[in-house]
Amino acid sequence: MTIPFELPAENRELSPFTGYTRAHWEAVADGLLGSAWRWATPGGALLDLPGRPSGSGVRSDGLEGYARTFLAAGFRVAGADGKDPHGWLERYAQGLTAGTRTPGRDDAESWPLILDHHVQGQPMVESASVALGLMLTRPWLWDRLDGDVQDRAEKWLRGSITHVPAPNNWYLFPFMVASFLESVGRGDAATTRALDRALDLMETWYRGDGWYADGDGRAFDHYNGWALHLYPLLHAHLSGDAALSARFGPRLREHLDGFSLLFAADGAPIHFGRSLTYRFAASAAVGIGAVTGHTPLSPGTSRRLISGNLRYFLERGSVTDDGLLSLGWHGPHEATLQNYSGPASPYWASKGFVALLAPEGDPLWTATEEPAPSEGPDRVLALPAPGLLIQSTQGDGIVRLHNHGSDHVRPHEGEVAAQEDALYGRQAYSTHTGPTAVPNVRENHLSVEVDGVGSVRRRVHPLGAGHGDGWGWAASWHRPVFASGPPMVPGLRVESVTVAHGAHELRVHRVVGAPHGARVTLTGWASDALASELVGLHGWVERDAVRAPQGTAYEAWVRVPRLSAEVTGTAVFVALASLSAEPADAALADAVTDVSVTEGELTVRWAEGPETVVTFGEQLRVQCG
Repeated sequence: MTIPFELPAENRELSPFTGYTRAHWEAVADGLLGSAWRWATPGGALLDLPGRPSGSGVRSDGLEGYARTFLAAGFRVAGADGKDPHGWLERYAQGLTAGTRTPGRDDAESWPLILDHHVQGQPMVESASVALGLMLTRPWLWDRLDGDVQDRAEKWLRGSITHVPAPNNWYLFPFMVASFLESVGRGDAATTRALDRALDLMETWYRGDGWYADGDGRAFDHYNGWALHLYPLLHAHLSGDAALSARFGPRLREHLDGFSLLFAADGAPIHFGRSLTYRFAASAAVGIGAVTGHTPLSPGTSRRLISGNLRYFLERGSVTDDGLLSLGWHGPHEATLQNYSGPASPYWASKGFVALLAPEGDPLWTATEEPAPSEGPDRVLALPAPGLLIQSTQGDGIVRLHNHGSDHVRPHEGEVAAQEDALYGRQAYSTHTGPTAVPNVRENHLSVEVDGVGSVRRRVHPLGAGHGDGWGWAASWHRPVFASGPPMVPGLRVESVTVAHGAHELRVHRVVGAPHGARVTLTGWASDALASELVGLHGWVERDAVRAPQGTAYEAWVRVPRLSAEVTGTAVFVALASLSAEPADAALADAVTDVSVTEGELTVRWAEGPETVVTFGEQLRVQCG
């Protein structure tokens, strides 16, 4: 794909994997900013980018355009120690002046008021970006504003502190507003409360292995990197709070130890969770780790990851011919979006530019690029706290994520099949495939069919995870729920185990309490370009492939392999799956030499590698050896 703005020449000596240098990052920031500002209102307070409006309305979308691009400008100018050859900060100063003059009015420039999240919440999200932009550029923007403009800006920002955020990472938005106000001598008891409240919540959301839940439930996704780790460490870094840095830094280091494996050899991040249209914001955790020193990665590996991620999207159509980030993944893709996604939403990708806070002479930019973790030997890594299992293969550079612990069901919500979330409910995700659209066949899904209606996996209950040399496992159970007819069947549950060994995925499902006449189906990876295989080893009777004509974020049209069988009562089903860039392997089943199932126990003997034993019961156990 042609990139619609000029980039410097590649430097393959310094960056043998990507060719990108710090100058490329600056050029991309400048290119995106220049294109976006063509859509500014006369006073510069709103950037009304073209495209479908979000559920918050066009005025909120215009503020979003201002705030999220301000993030990119802030990182760009602060990282250059105030050098601003394109005059970005003058534009943002003018926009701030115009937008805060009469907030809430329906005119050409006024910003919307910040209200409670359930009333008019989106401006609260954008207030954090405005505050962070001002904090980053204080000597060159805020300190030069007239006092009355500063007072108006403070009054508008304080709406974030006095109103109620959504019960998740949103509490970090008033946190960043409070951080800024205190940094410019405008703190008080309210800002202190906003800081303390967010930090207290972060402790309750931290679950271990470097992962936070996004709220009180079990939502583990990219918000870990581009929000839950990023904001507290930016606050600590910019304010010089050594104690807070020492508190949150080791968690980021541990997070990156596993998360860094979730980037493919081609730079793609894992396609998992919501807000994926933020694209290369996925590298923000790697960037802030390099900037603060809280990272297990070498500078060359860090740059390999962030530049590979940036280049991946630039070369796959994420930027339109007009130089704007589109709503989607590679290019426009409706199924990737949420109802809060508007034309400027993709500009949260600006968080990836946090790496520019490392100055020109920093090792992040001067060290020679080194291979990404996924470019090393085949690896399997279990993360018990979030219930995730990561599997990467060197031969094709594909990374797979087996989900046995993350869902998008909040504690107060019931399990309703009509609220199925394809970005969380599937049992596996990868860097090279995406979930199918909800009206199509579900990929990587175990469905119990009762009276012809297939079940949905909503709340995920983790049962454990672990790994050894060349293998790993994760397990969970869920209660199947149905979109029509009775919403659930009493006593029906599904226990699921994934064992990753090399490029193979052993998928074990124990169905308990299936009613007479029920059927069970299992699907594999959705792809037509890659070799997606699924073979039954025990319990499965029929094998076919079904089409998903709406495709995925990667392909316009895909096939999905499927297994099926009848089931009554309790039964164990065993299958072997694979996803590979290599031609389909007709002998996939030969990877396993024997499968035996007795009451309460499954034994699988591999042609190469350890024997796998799964023991069912109150305490599910998996042993390989």
